[in-house]
Amino acid sequence: MKITVRGLTRRYADTAVLDQLDLDVEPGECVALVGRSGAGKSTLLHLLAGIDQAEAGSIAFDGLRIDTLDEAARTRFRRQHLGLVFQSWNLVPSLSALDNLRLPLELIGLRGDEARGRAQALLERLGLGDLAHRFADELSGGQQQRVAVARALVHAPSVLLADEPTGSLDADSAAAVMRLLIGACREAGASLVLVTHAAEVMGQADRLLRVEAGRLRPA
Repeated sequence: MKITVRGLTRRYADTAVLDQLDLDVEPGECVALVGRSGAGKSTLLHLLAGIDQAEAGSIAFDGLRIDTLDEAARTRFRRQHLGLVFQSWNLVPSLSALDNLRLPLELIGLRGDEARGRAQALLERLGLGDLAHRFADELSGGQQQRVAVARALVHAPSVLLADEPTGSLDADSAAAVMRLLIGACREAGASLVLVTHAAEVMGQADRLLRVEAGRLRPA
């Protein structure tokens, strides 16, 4: 799914965190965002996800302007087309790891053995198969992060938005996560926009962009 952003502006108080920002991401492309803390990287992801709204500018996915949709329509779009990995992870603590993955599948109408099998297979790929029935709040921080990545991928989204997806992981777990994320781009033609400070992650991206003074430039 192609992402087209034009003139995106987001202000907090009197400060323009993003100022007339433009971005194009092609289907199957991986774009990594870098920059100092507070530069607006996470803000850009939240705007792309339709969780936050800009003061000006447009955001389109294959020509569909999500900035013009109401909240209910943006929610439906996220459920169907986006995979989100944010730093807070947002797992449901009262659900098992497996059920955290089944939840987004149920929201798009996929239930029963097919949903359970898809969720279990993805947990296995991330080395979490033995922990499938543990509650989310019984998992370590790194395990929770891997579950969050798996949940973002389980419904085969057209666009992946990831904020520091390997930030709390050891080298082996980080490599497994990146294989899944990059694989989704290459195999399914999903667009991937991720925020990272990790050099090994930057090296796997098709493009590296720096968020600076509210805009993007090649890093």
